[in-house]
Amino acid sequence: MSSTPDRDLATGVDGSAGLTSSDHKGLHQQALRRAQHAVTSRDVFLFLIAFRILNALSIKTFFQPDEYFQSLEPAWQIAFGSESGSWITWEWKHHLRSTIHPYLFATVYWLSAALAKLVRLSAHNRAELLIAAPKLLQAISAATGDYYTWQLAQKVYGKDSHESWAALGLTVCSPWQWFCSTRTLSNCLETTLTTVALYMWPWQWSLDETESDIVESDGLRRDQGQNQPKSVDQLTSSLVLTVSAIFDRLYYRQWVFPPFRFLYFNIAQSLAVFYGRNDWSYYLTQGYPLLLTTYLPFALLDIYHAITRTPSSQAPPAPTISPIIRHQLATIALFVPLALSFISHKEVRFIYPLLPPLHILAASSVTTFFLPALSPASPTRNTRPSTLKRLLLFPLFLTTNALIAFLATTSHQPGPLTALAYLRAEHETHYLTQPPASTPLAPAPTAMTAAFLMPCHSTPWRSHLIHPGIHAWALSCDPPVNRNASARAAYLDEADQFYADPVAWLDVCLGPPPRRKGVFSGKVPRKGLGMGDVQEGEGMQAWDGGEGAKAWPDYLLFFGALEDVLGGVLRGSAYRECWRGWNSWGHDDRRRRGDVVVWCLRGGEG
Repeated sequence: MSSTPDRDLATGVDGSAGLTSSDHKGLHQQALRRAQHAVTSRDVFLFLIAFRILNALSIKTFFQPDEYFQSLEPAWQIAFGSESGSWITWEWKHHLRSTIHPYLFATVYWLSAALAKLVRLSAHNRAELLIAAPKLLQAISAATGDYYTWQLAQKVYGKDSHESWAALGLTVCSPWQWFCSTRTLSNCLETTLTTVALYMWPWQWSLDETESDIVESDGLRRDQGQNQPKSVDQLTSSLVLTVSAIFDRLYYRQWVFPPFRFLYFNIAQSLAVFYGRNDWSYYLTQGYPLLLTTYLPFALLDIYHAITRTPSSQAPPAPTISPIIRHQLATIALFVPLALSFISHKEVRFIYPLLPPLHILAASSVTTFFLPALSPASPTRNTRPSTLKRLLLFPLFLTTNALIAFLATTSHQPGPLTALAYLRAEHETHYLTQPPASTPLAPAPTAMTAAFLMPCHSTPWRSHLIHPGIHAWALSCDPPVNRNASARAAYLDEADQFYADPVAWLDVCLGPPPRRKGVFSGKVPRKGLGMGDVQEGEGMQAWDGGEGAKAWPDYLLFFGALEDVLGGVLRGSAYRECWRGWNSWGHDDRRRRGDVVVWCLRGGEG
């Protein structure tokens, strides 16, 4: 029985009788250090959760369609049913995606809707809750990734080392993390899971058998119980695959294996290139600079050091875990972008899971560069000119990061989100509010229609439209599935056909615009004089992501780049501009340049 406890639990005899006062003092100090570390870890995690919640709720800009159509739209369908108005893209119809990620958000949607019903929230507050709830879940995921970045850095550099705190500071101050980590992209969850997995990875397996029997600073022998983690890893992997298969079976109503389908469609049928091709050097010239911003030189320097200073070249005594982890992280940081460079379609988010390891690597150079200027204990602080320059450079370093993060999340492409907020407000004001029964006024319409003449998936869909009374259609861009090479080369999706000749497309697909509200001259007639009266039957399949003929809507949304063309088409019609929102200073896609503009059907003669 160990004599460490104050009292033997089996006999009740005081087990500390043989300990000296210095022994008691040492045990007390050890316990105090453990308690301080536990409090610090807990406080850091709680701070990160609060920080990422603030981060998530402050994002006002649009980034990638997949943030909505690969997560929130199928989640909405799972939570509220197939008739709830969610837009299910071709990838889900062909079983390319795992459903675990959407099921997480579906649970949040279901709980949020139940809470809204329980406390009888208004339609407006219910909508705000359903928009915020997925962000809160993702904020917790992002905070977990930040926390385990710090924990892994402590494994590499030591507990409470300057470098481990620097790694935490780098992830908190990262513009890319602020911009992306709390978005509902599957890549964000992948980044968190990768970071946790790297922390839990048994790095000691990389040591030679003769060198692995090392007593670490915490007194544990790292060769003990190595067979147990292997069996636990195998059990965990099997459990994850089983759960994934069950969820996929529930959603797709058949047994499928999405990773195989994904590779078959995107690689064998080359459908990935349908969404763009990039130069072979994309990840070097754009990917890493976007991920790392001001951290780029520090990360590249530490990758070089970690690669060239291999563990075997370390001076005696025997190599420790730290250089091995750094060497393998640096190898991964080089190998993954190199491997992905052979695929034509490239996006920076594909290498996003590398960012936490890059922060950990860069922490060493950042500490070496800035610590002498920032530490009050440094003998050279405020004396050497180079140190003074670094002291002045540090606030510029932080300000640059903060400015990039602020502009990217508030000013670059807020238009798609603010436009949908406008549509929700219009619906809540004009369609959910009925005149009193005692008045002679006719009942207000309950259905509202909108159309998006934009490149496909330029805005969120049901996850931000929310209200079931809002029916909408948008230009589609399904790829040429199951077609030969020549057919794929000649294929134009609906959005491409529209932008090739907008005037001709509108004339053929919609006909002349209505001259007066309620007097509908398009190819699909509607009844009544109220806005939003939708006739069942012909053309109804086009609403809410369905296929079929399209109709002129009550609200027409487009980018400013199309304003001159549509202004000519709609001249003399019942449409008038009713809202305009800032979007960006510029865009690499000319079709998305300018403000987001909304034109509405108005009463009276056009």
